[in-house]
Amino acid sequence: MALIVHKYGGTSMGSVERIKNVARRVAKWHAAGHQIIVVPSAMSGETNRLLGLAREISPNPDPRELDTIASTGEQVSIGLLAIALKEAGLDAVSYTGWQVPVKTNSAFTKARIESIDDAKIRADLDWCRVVVVAGFQGVDDKGNITTLGRGGSDTSAVAIAAVLQADECLIYTDVDGIYTTDPRVVEEARRLDRITFEEMLEMASLGSKVLQIRSVEFAGKYRVRTRVLSSLTDPAMNLDEEMHSGTLITFEEDSDMEASVISGIAFSRDEAKITVTRVPDKPGIAYQILGPVADANIDVDMIIQNQSIDGFTDFTFTVPRGDYQRALGILQNGVKVHIGATNVIGDPKVSKVSVVGVGMRSHVGIASKMFRTLSEEGINIQMISTSEIKISVLIDEKYMELAVRALHKVFELEQA
Repeated sequence: MALIVHKYGGTSMGSVERIKNVARRVAKWHAAGHQIIVVPSAMSGETNRLLGLAREISPNPDPRELDTIASTGEQVSIGLLAIALKEAGLDAVSYTGWQVPVKTNSAFTKARIESIDDAKIRADLDWCRVVVVAGFQGVDDKGNITTLGRGGSDTSAVAIAAVLQADECLIYTDVDGIYTTDPRVVEEARRLDRITFEEMLEMASLGSKVLQIRSVEFAGKYRVRTRVLSSLTDPAMNLDEEMHSGTLITFEEDSDMEASVISGIAFSRDEAKITVTRVPDKPGIAYQILGPVADANIDVDMIIQNQSIDGFTDFTFTVPRGDYQRALGILQNGVKVHIGATNVIGDPKVSKVSVVGVGMRSHVGIASKMFRTLSEEGINIQMISTSEIKISVLIDEKYMELAVRALHKVFELEQA
């Protein structure tokens, strides 16, 4: 008997019939003798609908109240799923994030999990109950409802699996695993049987939307065995077949992975570039530029500081496109004058394309192959960043899909 966490996304919970299918699938695992915890998202589109209502009332609604509103989507899901499980003959109980409780900090709409009290869950599992816990939400030390940000149910599921030392966390989605790149961009994209946590972390941070980055961080830190698989298969499919389907996120590299060199091509359309021109080239200037941006809870990604000329330099970085205007305003309205910069300019129409693979550690020439391919397609590189297992470039957004297709082909990722 194993302790298994099931996580189901919004599409999997998108209708009454799909919720019944989730219940049938969970019943199959429970009948095989496994202890099951289920973490569902809100029904597909529900969170957007709820937040849309708030923004019809106010263009800048209070984040605390937004969390109160957004959390209700998952509350509906856990109640409906618990009812479906009971109809399927199982003893089931549902809990919201604050009933468990899942303790978080007070960063509304982007809260981080600090601890999880697993006492209720363990007691119910001992009574052979299926426990349904709302994803995406928690409670701070003042009793305020909080949410974990988009995709937060993935993080909830992996965190619960970590606390209870689950044997495996199964992330059920509307795709059947992790692909070499988005099949909607490259038809020849291939599903990976396995991928390392390092590669998955890079893929998630670089734009892959299959898993939220914090869920991968949790899984890697606490060594939670995690599998991504489809919820749209027949819930009555053979259990052993289902247990080995999808993509396993592994802890260890193996020779087959190293042989492949590159595991995938990630991309992000959600990028914007900001340049602060002719700033004094002196110690602390980077902090003076980026400190106020960080204080506004805006993530900064790629950073370039040009060579100093006559004691001045240009400083360029990227932010999520949704934060572009806010970051630009912060720099133009105060930082520019404070540091003595000539100007603050930006471009919200850029994209990031990355090649990822643990095999890069033991193979040379990956960067030159990538840059040559982009050059042959007439694609100009605006910024470059690297790590041991990835190379990212910033390019004009109109060339993004062309770049992804060309790189997928040159690295022969369609071949198993």
